[in-house]
Amino acid sequence: MTEPLVIDREGVDALIDALIDRGYEVVGPTVRGQTILYDTITSTGDLPVGIRDRQEAGTYRLEERDDDALFGYVVGPQSWKKFLTPPGTVFWKGLRTADGFETVEPEEPPSYAFFGARPCEVAAMKIQDDVYLPVEDGIYTERRKRSFTVAVNCTEPAATCFCASLGTGPDVNEGYDIALTEVLGGENHYFLAEAGTDTGADVLAELAAREARDEEVVTARRLVVHATDHMGRTLETKGLKDLLYANLANPYWDEIGERCLSCTNCTMVCPTCFCSTVEDRQALDGSSAERARTWDSCFTLDFSYIHGGPVRSSSSARYRQWLTHKLASWQDQFDSIGCVGCGRCITWCPVGIDITREVAMIRERDIRRVAVGTPAVKEVAE
Repeated sequence: MTEPLVIDREGVDALIDALIDRGYEVVGPTVRGQTILYDTITSTGDLPVGIRDRQEAGTYRLEERDDDALFGYVVGPQSWKKFLTPPGTVFWKGLRTADGFETVEPEEPPSYAFFGARPCEVAAMKIQDDVYLPVEDGIYTERRKRSFTVAVNCTEPAATCFCASLGTGPDVNEGYDIALTEVLGGENHYFLAEAGTDTGADVLAELAAREARDEEVVTARRLVVHATDHMGRTLETKGLKDLLYANLANPYWDEIGERCLSCTNCTMVCPTCFCSTVEDRQALDGSSAERARTWDSCFTLDFSYIHGGPVRSSSSARYRQWLTHKLASWQDQFDSIGCVGCGRCITWCPVGIDITREVAMIRERDIRRVAVGTPAVKEVAE
């Protein structure tokens, strides 16, 4: 909406201060133990300065860089849904009184500034908007409309990233208030700052920023293009929905099921998964009762429980349900693929199951290629 501006690290600190002054709780990446998590930050000193993450299937570790990059990492195990649909959120509570029950009004949610959101994560928030906003989910809607997003374009993808295959990165194109691109080279260390909304432009106007020179803009753009050309993985999306629908009985699901632990890690770290369950709680003395929403997963047995038992009792059936919903039936529900290519499910799977590889194997073993007269493929064991 405005011409690109240039700020330095002090300018990034000023940006954080400006957001705090506007009443936002700024949450961003910070190192906790050996992981980059999202938590409240108050300055660039809280960011993973000079830290990179190495990711592969079932592997994650942090290393020191040889520079002072503020955003030299990719993504950790958490996503912004932690703040938009926090697990364990109480959406009704009542206290027992002499006249019955008195409803306790919920606390006003905080106004969050999501600082350092990667393009795939911004895309994930848009996908969750399509899930929650049409049904007017009060918890999500209120937190979302109060939020402010500072996105950071990616210049160094991880080995597990495949956002370019899905058009969700490595550059952000919508859904942000301010977008930053970090440029490091020689003695140069600056951030190209661009506003995506009027509110974002107002915040940038408060900073001591200057207009970007043409060569600075070109350099920033080239870094993003370089990231596009160096994605760690790819996911072929052509004919994907039809492929998966036609292969529900493919025996390869059993091979995946032999590896899958049904641990739910992939769904917990996924920025778009939205499965939940409702718990009713009551104090032992009967003085209060509450209803809370907690995260759930299609990998748990209880999730598909109907009278008589679970519909999907095997790991192969549950993995098939997750992947087919994520990449196929999600398109029927929301007119988009439910994956943004962040690679978290690959990194945080304890046995290294790779969604891009599994799709490639299903494509390679497509049962529609079975010759006429070949015995029918056996049903997947439930």
